Amino acid sequence: MYRVWYAARMRSTIVLTAVLATAIAAAAQAPQPWALKLQPVELGAQKGANGVQLTVSKRGALASWVESDEEPTLKFAERTPTGWSPAVKVASGEDWFITEADTPSVLRLSNGTLVGDWMQSSSDEFEASNLRLVYSKDNGKTWSKSFLPHHDGTITQHAFATLFELANGNLGLVWLDGRLTVKDREHGPMTLRYAAYNEAWAQVSDRGIEARVCDCCTMNVAMTTDGPIAIYRNRTDDEIRDVYVTRYEKGAWTPGKPVHDDGWQIHACPVNGPAIAAQGSNVAAAWFTAKNDQGQSWAAFSKDGGRTWGQPIRLDEGASMGKVEIELLDDGSAVAAWIEFANQRSTFRVRRVDASGAKSAPITIAGAAGTGRVGGVPRMVRSDNELVFAWVDTPENGGIGGVKAAVAALPH
Repeated sequence: MYRVWYAARMRSTIVLTAVLATAIAAAAQAPQPWALKLQPVELGAQKGANGVQLTVSKRGALASWVESDEEPTLKFAERTPTGWSPAVKVASGEDWFITEADTPSVLRLSNGTLVGDWMQSSSDEFEASNLRLVYSKDNGKTWSKSFLPHHDGTITQHAFATLFELANGNLGLVWLDGRLTVKDREHGPMTLRYAAYNEAWAQVSDRGIEARVCDCCTMNVAMTTDGPIAIYRNRTDDEIRDVYVTRYEKGAWTPGKPVHDDGWQIHACPVNGPAIAAQGSNVAAAWFTAKNDQGQSWAAFSKDGGRTWGQPIRLDEGASMGKVEIELLDDGSAVAAWIEFANQRSTFRVRRVDASGAKSAPITIAGAAGTGRVGGVPRMVRSDNELVFAWVDTPENGGIGGVKAAVAALPH
């Protein structure tokens, strides 16, 4: 009799456990309550501006963009309690090399120094470029003479720079470097490199990180408790181009490891880089993949500074064009952004996600029917308790578009 009772109880326990597991999984996938109240804000960029970027400093969010009257001109403005500051010119030049995905940027360091970067064309024949950096210690009134972070002297591509602040307050940057393609421009590997400067603006580092990466996907860098973590699209000999991370530890970058083995084999660069955010040892990553020609955007979390990663969480609802962004929230969850593609229309969307797989319903930031179309690469940053969005808006009926921005307070 005891055996019958025990067996029946065990069956009930197993059934109850399965039901609870199913309920937990369903709850994780069900849309969670979360909303944003968007407020459009004027940036002061001229009509026709493009190439918008967003960075964050102790002063708040900083937006930069490119205006093209007679020649490309990099400008920036900073978010203040009363709106955006007046636009400030950084630099301009007829020989600039600008693409939709690789645009100039401006970063303010903790000591107040502003740093700008852009690409300067070095050969139309080889689509080659050099990276140019400048800095200002007087809020953009005057700028240093531009200088190069690379010194190989090859007529190859040096592009897709990501500027970031090191733990000591000085500048670090990573970029795609084509110096190894000079002997074989069709098949030579694109490399990932790192440079750093001291407080006197003397270069103290110029080294390789990865010997073979995707040719033209942007990178991203975040600061963990242990130091910088960089995310990039790798490239294997058999053309698997999944997203990898490398961490800067004890004066060296660790070997790259995949965030997830997507197994996306593609014989051309998708021009669609990943994003990363960190708070302490908590890290969140977002990326795009199109294995089997199915465009999808994903996010994943790490609790150990990017050494290991949880299961990926799907961001889009049906099909995505990527162009992802991600920011961590104080409770360990994240806000992720991507381009959704449905009904022959692209929309800039965000949603809250956490490591359990729970996620809010998606929120459309720009590109809804009856509004302008989203162009370029949309941006999102978190500045204290505010999310800042920026994108290039193109009128429905054609014509000249421009840079638009919006902000939203984070829900309590």
